Amino acid sequence: MTTATGAAFAVVGSGAPGAAAERGGARGRDPGPATASGAGPVAEPVPERAAEAADSFRFRGVWVATVANRDWPSRAGLTAGAQKAELLAHLDKAVERRLNAVVLQVRPAADALWPSPYEPWAQCLTGTQGRDPGWDPLGTAVAEAHARGLELHAWFNPYRVANHTDPARLAASHPARLHPEWTVPYGGKLYYDPGLPEVRRFVQDAMLDAVRRYDLDAVHWDDYFYPYPVAGEDFADDDTYARHGGDFPDRADWRRHNTDLLVSEMSARIKELKPGVAFGVSPFGVWRNRADDPAGSDTRGGVATYDDLYADTRKWVEEGWIDHVVPQLYWHIGHSATDYVTLLDWWNATVEGTGVGLYVGEALYKAGDPDQPEAWQDPRELSRHLALAVERPGVGGHCYFAAREVTEDRNGALAAVVADHYPVRARGPRAAGPGPAS
Repeated sequence: MTTATGAAFAVVGSGAPGAAAERGGARGRDPGPATASGAGPVAEPVPERAAEAADSFRFRGVWVATVANRDWPSRAGLTAGAQKAELLAHLDKAVERRLNAVVLQVRPAADALWPSPYEPWAQCLTGTQGRDPGWDPLGTAVAEAHARGLELHAWFNPYRVANHTDPARLAASHPARLHPEWTVPYGGKLYYDPGLPEVRRFVQDAMLDAVRRYDLDAVHWDDYFYPYPVAGEDFADDDTYARHGGDFPDRADWRRHNTDLLVSEMSARIKELKPGVAFGVSPFGVWRNRADDPAGSDTRGGVATYDDLYADTRKWVEEGWIDHVVPQLYWHIGHSATDYVTLLDWWNATVEGTGVGLYVGEALYKAGDPDQPEAWQDPRELSRHLALAVERPGVGGHCYFAAREVTEDRNGALAAVVADHYPVRARGPRAAGPGPAS
C-alpha cells in the first residue's frame, strides 16, 4: 500500500506497499537476480475465456497512495478545487480501465484526510500538518466513487507516525506529540508502540471515526505493523515488554500477540458498528518460508510477515478476523526466490474453506520500469498473472499498485489486462453480492 499494500513510507523508488522489502537491508531482502525461468509454468492469456474471467474477478481495485504525495494530490498546497479535480480524474480513470474499487489512503501518517477529532489534517494536502484544506476529501471521495459505481475502501496505516524522528515537526495537536511515551524512533522514522494497550485502543478509535461518519465499503490496512527490520537496529520496546509481556517468555510471540489483538479487536468493533463494512488487510506476500515452517510457501523471501513484521497473516485468515486478504505478490512468474505462481498457489490454498476473499496485489508499478527485470518489460506479464488466477478458485480479483501507473500504463500492461480479462465493467463484491457480476 505496499506496499501494498500499503505504500512504503520511505518513498524510495516506487513507494509501493511492501516495497521496503525489495530495497535491500536486513536478511538480504529480495535475494539474488530475478530470472525469467524457474518454478511454475508461464501461462498465456486466454482471451476466449474473458467473459468467465469477468465473472470470476469481481474485485478490480487500484491503490491511491497519498503518503508524500505519491499518487494524489500530485503535490502539497494545491487549491481545494485542484485537489478535487485530480481526485475525480483518478476515479474517472478507474472507470475507463473497467476497475470497480478504489483503495484510498486516508490516514498516511497518523493524520487524516477527513475532519477527525482524533488527529490533525494530513500534511499531504496543504503541506502543513493540521491545516484545514477547505474541503472534506474522504467525504467527497466516497460520494463521487459511488456515483461512478466504484467501491471506496478507506486505507489506513495503524502505527506509522512520521518519516522522521522529531516530534517537534508534528502538528502541535498531534497525539504523538502530546504522548511522546507512545512513540518509538526506529530506522530514522517514528512509530507508535504496538505493545501499549492505550495505543491500540487509540488508533482503533481514530480509524473507526471514519467508519462511523462515512458510507465506506471497506476498511483496508497495508503491510506495516511492526516496522520492516533495519539492519543493526533494534525496535526499542524493552520497557513495554517488561510491563506488558509477562505471559510471553519469547518477545517475538508477544509482539505477534499484540498484532493479533489489533486485528481481532478492530474486526469485532467494525462488525459491531457497521456490519456491512468489510475489513481487509494487504500483507507482504510471504507469510513464512518453508525452510522455517513446513506450512510456509516454497520460497526464499528475505522477509516474512510472521518473523519480521510480527504479523501472523495466515492466522487472521483461518480465524476469520478479516473479510478479505490482498497479498502483495509483487514478483514475476519464475522469480528465483519468490515465484509468483508458487505464492499464488499458497494463498489460494490458504483461503480454501475459510470464506475469506482473496484479491491479489499486483505490481503494476514495475511494468515497463527499465530498472526492473526483463520479465517486467513484457507488456503481457500481468495478463499472464490473471490467466493463471482464473484457474485458482479462491482468487476473487486483483488490486493494482498504483493510481499513477493506472493513468500512465508505461508499456501497455494494464491495457493488455483490460483487453484480455475485463471485456465489460463488473460490479465489485460488496455491490454484487452472491452470484455472477454483471
